[in-house]
Amino acid sequence: MEENEEEDLNLPADGDGLPADEGDTSNDDKNVPSDELNQLSVEDTTEEDQEEDALTKVTGMYKDWFLDYASYVILERAVPAIEDGFKPVQRRIMHALKELDDGRYNKVANVVGHTMQYHPHGDASIADAMVQIGQKDLLIDTQGNWGNILTGDRAAASRYIEARLSKFALDVVFSPKITEWQQSYDGRKKEPVNLPVMFPLLLAQGAEGIAVGLSTKVLPHNFNELIDASIKHLQGKRFKLFPDFPTSGIIDVTNYNDGMRGGKIRVRAKIAPLNKNTLVISEIPYGTNTTSLKESILKANDKGKIKVKKIEDNTAAEVEILIHLPSGISPDKTIDALYAFTNCESSISPLGCIIEDNKPLFIGVTEMLKRSTDATVELLRQELEIQLGELEAQWHAASLERIFIENRIYRDIEEEETWEGVIKAIDKGLKPHVKHLKKPVTEEDILRLTEIKIKKISKFDLDKAQQHLDNLEEKIAEVKDNLANIINFAIDYFKRLKSTYGKGKERKSEIRIFDDIEATKVVIRNTKLYVNREEGFVGTSLRRDEYVTDCADIDDVIVFTKDGNMMVTKVDSKTFVAKNIIYVAVFKKKDKRTTYNMIYKDGRGGPSYIKRFNVTSITRDKLYPLGTGKASTDVLYFSANPNGEAEVITVLLRQVGSIKKLKWDLDFSDVLIKGRGSKGNLVTKYAVKRIELKEKGLSTLKPRKLWFDDTIQRLNIDERGDYLGEFTSEDRLLIIDQKGVIKTVIPELTLRFADDMIVLEKWEPEKPLSAIYWEGDKELFYVKRFLIDNSDKVESIISEHPKSYLEKVFTDYRPRAEVVFAKKRGKDRQDNLEVDLEQFISVKGISAMGNQLTKEKVLEINALEPLPYEKPEPIKASEIEVVDEENVSEANENPVTTPEDTTTASKPEQSAKKEKPSDTADDPDGEGQTTLF
Repeated sequence: MEENEEEDLNLPADGDGLPADEGDTSNDDKNVPSDELNQLSVEDTTEEDQEEDALTKVTGMYKDWFLDYASYVILERAVPAIEDGFKPVQRRIMHALKELDDGRYNKVANVVGHTMQYHPHGDASIADAMVQIGQKDLLIDTQGNWGNILTGDRAAASRYIEARLSKFALDVVFSPKITEWQQSYDGRKKEPVNLPVMFPLLLAQGAEGIAVGLSTKVLPHNFNELIDASIKHLQGKRFKLFPDFPTSGIIDVTNYNDGMRGGKIRVRAKIAPLNKNTLVISEIPYGTNTTSLKESILKANDKGKIKVKKIEDNTAAEVEILIHLPSGISPDKTIDALYAFTNCESSISPLGCIIEDNKPLFIGVTEMLKRSTDATVELLRQELEIQLGELEAQWHAASLERIFIENRIYRDIEEEETWEGVIKAIDKGLKPHVKHLKKPVTEEDILRLTEIKIKKISKFDLDKAQQHLDNLEEKIAEVKDNLANIINFAIDYFKRLKSTYGKGKERKSEIRIFDDIEATKVVIRNTKLYVNREEGFVGTSLRRDEYVTDCADIDDVIVFTKDGNMMVTKVDSKTFVAKNIIYVAVFKKKDKRTTYNMIYKDGRGGPSYIKRFNVTSITRDKLYPLGTGKASTDVLYFSANPNGEAEVITVLLRQVGSIKKLKWDLDFSDVLIKGRGSKGNLVTKYAVKRIELKEKGLSTLKPRKLWFDDTIQRLNIDERGDYLGEFTSEDRLLIIDQKGVIKTVIPELTLRFADDMIVLEKWEPEKPLSAIYWEGDKELFYVKRFLIDNSDKVESIISEHPKSYLEKVFTDYRPRAEVVFAKKRGKDRQDNLEVDLEQFISVKGISAMGNQLTKEKVLEINALEPLPYEKPEPIKASEIEVVDEENVSEANENPVTTPEDTTTASKPEQSAKKEKPSDTADDPDGEGQTTLF
């Protein structure tokens, strides 16, 4: 028996969660009937048996208790209910506030204590939950220091701050007549099962909680947009909802996924240049505060990702963080770096989980709003039905009162001696007059009539009584009409909410599509790269060796060796590549503008080949042969050209045998750009003595085509947005904003543009610009035409007077404008004036005031079609063959002809197989290196 009992200790609990020795009757007493077994007394068992019976199985405890605990946390603490959008603690706080409500503020400590009658937890958790509700500025009218969601400052102690229900909460959250009640945890009080919230409160406030086995994260949405969506749902129209955060900021909702699992939104701080050395953060991402934001910026600065001189936090009611930059640091590039390396950009993954019918349910925000709106309609229906019943009861009572007094039925009870007689006399007197009533007369109605005072009977006015009945009938008809048209009634209800409470609740978060920022392009070069060419090492710790360039610890390095190999590796303190390094630089992925020019000898005693190629995609730390891979391959000439430059070189041969010509020139522009693995074109089959650089080359790449994508406010080469033109390294962009500030910039893809920009186009230095502006001091419109003299200077078109403003700006050669005059009292409106600005004023300096447009009062100024203009044909430069950077050319089967003999020219070597081109990328700004051997 002892063995069996020991085995029972390892058995799991049965289906009821009982330990095996209690739930399982298959033991050594199986021959004893169960009834007798249950009747065994303690005296009939041994001490050892009693000890065994006292044991409790951990497996059974864990199975039941863990599930009970998980269910409790999910239902009672972490996840909100879809019916009212509250977690239990929030619901109990609102109920306590309603019970205490007398129009005055209550100490939060008092509200917390009152809430503890319903909530079986400590005061700290209740106070924290109440502060979170108050900071959302929707349901609670707060007084005192409730903390600051912008700075992360905590609220004052609950004994110092006060609260009361807001007017909105009193309007939409409470309705005791349609509230379902339940006993509190100790049975002393009644609390609501769910509050009758007639608004999508869950989506307005948002919710976040971590339970056992699941979590929820419903993001907050805009108040007015939720109401509009509810109205559209009731009208049978489609709608879309996107988050709106109290901290404002910029959000990308491309992958929001309706707030369901798997979705993601990106949030960014709003950063703008204050001047050339200062950035200002005016809005912060949701989930951060100014304190954590500053810490992340300082941390990135310490790691060398960005360079910051000083940070000032002037945040109070609104966010203002000033970031002072060292001189020479690009503000635009720093903004991108802030997004890439700090909390200025983060991503939020929503998870729509709610409680419905005491079960967790995963749904999107669209379905949440539909269910909430449908629930609001049902609650409104219940309220109307209760209101109808009350009105009909009032009409019934008023009708009986009128009959009772008008027909003097009260006199029939004068001779009655018993109470029963009085009731019968009244009932008998009413019967002839109650046929028009909508329900039968009850004893309760008769008892109510006996309570009418003599004073009321003596002052009874039949006309007023009838008027009262008529008013009640009108209200009854109105309520019945609302019930019959409950959807329209609900729509009007939502419209009333928006007109009453929607002011000041406009969208705070700006919705945009974000551009993808490549960290390697915006990181500050915080370390130096060195190379030991002979030994074949590259790294940041080789400070005694040759300095190459500044780099970042996230960069890749491209290395070329004398034996015709190439490798790309990560920046490290010291890395071995291969001996005899001839070129090393920071590698830019998908770079199709940097072109490598090379001449190499193919193996020992082999012919020499010429090739031009790009390196766009690689496998890191893999050694790539640039020739045919033969042993003793030797690179005779190599250069790296960031803009596809093609130089002219001189080839000199060794004097061997009967070679007729030992020297000739080669132009790399005659060689097409091929793939990295191409063999190249034959230069000569004879031994090369040396190669000399004769003439530096011009770029053989076509000017780069640029587009401006207004959605993300960035330049691109992917044909997205408005086409700006073709740009060479000499061309610039013209930018003019609404404040009249004008500048020209080099068109880099990392540029950022202000929201008030009104002109963005390719700058033509010889083309005059025209402007019409209001001169604040003279209080008249002026016209000016000018050229930009200093392309590197930021200047203003208008005067410095605070009332001056830019009206129109023209970038056409021969612009025209129409002036519409204001109508004078008692006179006909003056005819519109058409102005040829080219004839009106000559080209002057940008700082000139210009000419007065008119002394008359102007209603508006419109731009007209410009006069035709033909640009003079530019003087054509010598023709050179160019290569389109967007298309890696096919391998050229025709070799470079060498003049040493006709045999070489007539039997060209075949080039290697063509290599498939990779994707294009941004224009790099690296420097080329030329190596001669």
